[in-house]
Parts: sequence; C-alpha cells; structure tokens
Amino acid sequence: MTLAEKQRQLIEDLNLIPDVQERLSALTAYAARMRLHPGQQVDENLVPGCVSRVWLHGELRDGLMRFDCEADSPMVKALAAVLCDLYSDATPAEVVAVEPDLWQQCQFTKMLTPTRLNGLANVRRLIREKAAEWA
Repeated sequence: MTLAEKQRQLIEDLNLIPDVQERLSALTAYAARMRLHPGQQVDENLVPGCVSRVWLHGELRDGLMRFDCEADSPMVKALAAVLCDLYSDATPAEVVAVEPDLWQQCQFTKMLTPTRLNGLANVRRLIREKAAEWA
C-alpha cells in the first residue's frame, strides 16, 4: 500500500465516525500505541515551535521510515502520533512528497486552534526533514 493509499484509508476510516468531536477523540488510540524510549526524549528530538514539548524520533529500517513521538499533552501526543503512524513504513521519498490531507478531509481544522495547527505543521516539517536526510 502506498502512503497516499494509506492516508486515504485512514481518512475513510475516521470519517465513519459522524461527529467531528468524537472523530477527534478517537485519535487518542494512536497516543496509547505510541511509545518513545526515554533515552530519545532529548533536546535534539524536540520539535521546534510547539507550545507543548513534543519529541520526534525518526529512523530508516530496511529502506522504510519509522517515526515515534512523545508529548507533554495527551491531545498533542495523539495528533503527533497520527502523523508518526501515517508516515511510518513509507519510503523516505514518499514521506517527503506526500502532505497530510487528513486534517482538512476529516474537518479537524475546524476543531483545532491555530496554535495546535501550527504545532502540527512543525511536526510535519521535522518528519519531512528527517526523511529528506535518507532520501
């Protein structure tokens, strides 16, 4: 499955939940699955420009990217974890090329504050930069 197909499937699955607030709440399941080793919660992995502290670790395994994160805020962790899960198991070139469309397609942009949206853009920027190192 390509990264674009993976994103399309995620959008379809999330949009099965009719209420946008419930849809956003469903993202907390991603945070529960995401674990970042405490040794990786270092300054060099901090996402710049986020109000909450967010750590992002990315690596290349067998030609595919793998991302993990941690955050001080449960909601921020859930949102960052969705991006980490989305971009994990994709090639570095796909990670660089495919932008996240799910915030708009799932109507989360109506529910998230500009500060949170800016933080998500910073998480995406760092994911892209880490993948570009391997592309």
